[in-house]
Amino acid sequence: MKKTTITKIVTVAMLFILASVSALAQRVVTGKVTNSKDGSAVAGVTVTIKGTKNSVQTNSDGTYRIDAPANARLVFSSVGFTTQESAANDNGSITLVEATNRLEDVVVVAYGIRKKSDLTGSVTSVGVKDFQKGNINSTEQLLVGKVAGLEVTTGGGAAGGGSRIRIRGGASLNASNDPLVVIDGVPVEGNGISGGPNILGTINPDDIESISILKDASATALYGSRASNGVLLVTTKKGRSGKILFNFNTKLSIGHIGDKVDVLTGDQIRAAITADATATGNNTYLNKLGTANTNWQDLIYQDAFGADNNLSASGAFKAGKNSIPFRASLGYLNQEGTLKTNQFDRVSTSLNLNPKFFDDHLAVNIAAKYSHIKNVFADEGAIGSAVNFDPTQAPYDAANKYGGYFQWLNGSGVPINTNGPSIAPNPLDQLYLRDNQSNVNRFIGNAQLDYKLHFLPDLHLLLNMGIDRTIGKGTDRVDSTSVTAYHTKGRYGQYEQRKTNKLFDASVLYAKEISKDFRFDLLAGYTYQTFRTEDVGFYAFTPQGDTIPGTKPAAELFPNEFRLESYLSRINATFFNKYLLTASIRRDASSKFSPENRVGYFPSVALAWKLKEDFFSKVRVMSDLKLRLGYGKTGNQDGIGYYSYLSRYNRSTETAQYQFGSNFYSFLRPSAYVRDLKWETTETYNAGLDFGFLNNRITGSVDVYKKKTSDLLSTVPIAPGANFDISITTNVGNVENNGVEFSINTNPIRSKDFNWDLGFNFTYNKSEITNLLKNPDPNFKGITVGGIAGATGNSINRFAVGYSPYVFYVFKQVYDVAGKPIEGLYEDIDRNGIIDENDKYYYKKPAADVLLGFNTQLTYKKFSLGIAGHGAFGNYVYNNLNSNNGILANVRDPLGIIRNATTDFLETNFKLRNVYSDYYLENASFFRIDNINFGYNFGRIIRNKANLRLSANIQNVHTFTKYTGLDPENSSNLGVDNAIYPRPRIYTIGASLDF
Repeated sequence: MKKTTITKIVTVAMLFILASVSALAQRVVTGKVTNSKDGSAVAGVTVTIKGTKNSVQTNSDGTYRIDAPANARLVFSSVGFTTQESAANDNGSITLVEATNRLEDVVVVAYGIRKKSDLTGSVTSVGVKDFQKGNINSTEQLLVGKVAGLEVTTGGGAAGGGSRIRIRGGASLNASNDPLVVIDGVPVEGNGISGGPNILGTINPDDIESISILKDASATALYGSRASNGVLLVTTKKGRSGKILFNFNTKLSIGHIGDKVDVLTGDQIRAAITADATATGNNTYLNKLGTANTNWQDLIYQDAFGADNNLSASGAFKAGKNSIPFRASLGYLNQEGTLKTNQFDRVSTSLNLNPKFFDDHLAVNIAAKYSHIKNVFADEGAIGSAVNFDPTQAPYDAANKYGGYFQWLNGSGVPINTNGPSIAPNPLDQLYLRDNQSNVNRFIGNAQLDYKLHFLPDLHLLLNMGIDRTIGKGTDRVDSTSVTAYHTKGRYGQYEQRKTNKLFDASVLYAKEISKDFRFDLLAGYTYQTFRTEDVGFYAFTPQGDTIPGTKPAAELFPNEFRLESYLSRINATFFNKYLLTASIRRDASSKFSPENRVGYFPSVALAWKLKEDFFSKVRVMSDLKLRLGYGKTGNQDGIGYYSYLSRYNRSTETAQYQFGSNFYSFLRPSAYVRDLKWETTETYNAGLDFGFLNNRITGSVDVYKKKTSDLLSTVPIAPGANFDISITTNVGNVENNGVEFSINTNPIRSKDFNWDLGFNFTYNKSEITNLLKNPDPNFKGITVGGIAGATGNSINRFAVGYSPYVFYVFKQVYDVAGKPIEGLYEDIDRNGIIDENDKYYYKKPAADVLLGFNTQLTYKKFSLGIAGHGAFGNYVYNNLNSNNGILANVRDPLGIIRNATTDFLETNFKLRNVYSDYYLENASFFRIDNINFGYNFGRIIRNKANLRLSANIQNVHTFTKYTGLDPENSSNLGVDNAIYPRPRIYTIGASLDF
């Protein structure tokens, strides 16, 4: 054998031995990562073999498993903790130390971020961990019951429907009471888009990282003219350094309508009609009775299926010498409504880039979000029709030319009420013979630059440029066989609206720590924002192509636009690490007002004192105590016209034209205006106390506040001839809100295997109108607002001095000895022997006195269980369904048809409507269990390459209330219950896979 051959054999053998030794040197390292603060497990920690790309993540219980060489070192990294290393030995357990600027201790505030411990204003931040769970279609629904002082009321069960949001009650009467919403630094309009009733529904909740709620003026004043009703700062998820990680999560849901409006059955209607015919001898209605027992509500509702799928990738990729953190996502939501034919589809994408350049002196944040929404709207008038329609009739009539549905026709075979659309349509006609669809496209994006000067690193130059572009368009077709479009033999219409919001912000920030006893930062900036709305109108046509009278293109109208130009400044100062000062001022100029009233100044100041060190330094059980005091002034301009201060002319409608021969000519008519219209202004005083005990295992806050709104933008009646209308929007009146907020979050049990979190919040708010007139008038009894069914042109709500907005104005019902209301008999309050308007009195209000929120989460090993709920107390609802429908006159309709009645008719036996009786005002206090969620974390699967978590959820579990109507939680300011879209109970299962 040749020497070279022997050498090769020996070499191969040595390599084999070395490889074997190396293989033997590979070991499986296992361990657990815990928090140095309390010993709790830390999930999601990235464990990397130093110098390689090999890594795993810790499970929900903090454990991990990785194959590593014996001499390797492991690097442990996680957001909110300092990065640590250790040798890859048999004991792979390690304790991580929380970073001083960890994410959960940082709160997004107006134009920046602050540590929670340094906050001087009333600010609450809710993150992913604390969001509402389950089938969440819209951003604001993440916050239901989570924040003291915040009320989120969904409008019903419509797929993709929106909510009413109130922070510390309403500060206005006729202007908007909605908070300002800021998405990734871009303030957006919240008043919707044609074809998209819920603008927040265009943002995928799965992309949201946190939402900060700014409640008092010291926190909101930097948004000046739009901040009287608070601010919601929505922050989307960003990328982070490290290898690219993927997440796929899916949720499947079924929504079911449990409770329906209690109405009479077919047998009960037959009994009522028979009894009436026997008593009166009138057989008109007796001869029209059918033989069925049709439950029309069962026919219009369905079990609604929903599917929500989201895929995201986050991490960092190399671009030359730079590492660029990013997060990209794609989501698809398909949600049926429980009302048949209703559907909501949303496709959403987002991209966030967060690179740094020039040795980290230039930080760039680029955020872009796009969504496409398709709505199929059900005719919600079918809800009221299903409550009203005759249950003695069968749903279908094959011989009927009007869609094959049973319809009430006169002797000539024409739908009842031939002067207009049928007032008694079959609800199935409304659902299936109408096709109302829309498409909404929204892009919102911005680029934020933060440049820290090389020669002066304490000085930052900040730039923020953004755009929010939304286009809504739709078509509305009514079939030629539908009785709702009998006269035109059908109808076809379309619409389109475009909204563009552009933002430019430029500011400088100087932050300096003079010594360990004093540090400060100073912000000065300029912002310019434009809002443009374009309505593209179209004629409405009959199926034969004829133009429907009364319709015309809105293209004849010029686009609406307004601008805001602002200057702002703020200083934060900290003395001796315990005395805090925040002061700010914003100057706003809005084109909605005349040049002489265009500018408004909105200042604020807040002080905080960390009391623990001075008074409780030796009390070990106390970990935090801070006193906050704040004052500020904010404004409101939303909800008023773009050009309300200008004298202008509008073209008359087709119903107010002059005929000359065979031609019709429109007039130009002057519109009412107020030249000196100006800002609505709100002053807020706030005192708060933040506390923490047992190493912050118990934390919370108490706030007491007072809001005084003056120069209300109110729509008030005016004397005939005083202007070009009978009412006008002007600055008149004052409203005050006083309240107390309390919140507490606790961690009663924290151990290796078991953890229990418990949270509770309480809000008391009283709102009162203190003035409504510029000149005192002793005979003034308030302003009628709103409207009710059953009394055309009338209302039971008023704005009145000394009362809460929308107070009810009713007659006082008289009852018999058995406690039954006596029909038409009311108390003669002024004792003049006549029952008239002077005998009405102010009684109760729609707004709640007290709001409650509750949540708890238990984790045992890989299992989790959570419960959340919210409630309201002291709120009253006017049961308009009973007042309008629960009477014999509704069953025996004067048009000669039979309708249904609510079961309240069996209680009162009222023959006629008594809509102003306080009998119909009901205490609508309630507590709702919003959801029960259950989860199981399988941990690492697929050869330790992925992490799987399964979940199950029930939403709208149960509502505790004495209210006899369908739902005590009413999203209307008026508190009028009139055939709302019922909220379903939703059952959801979900899976989340990280890989």
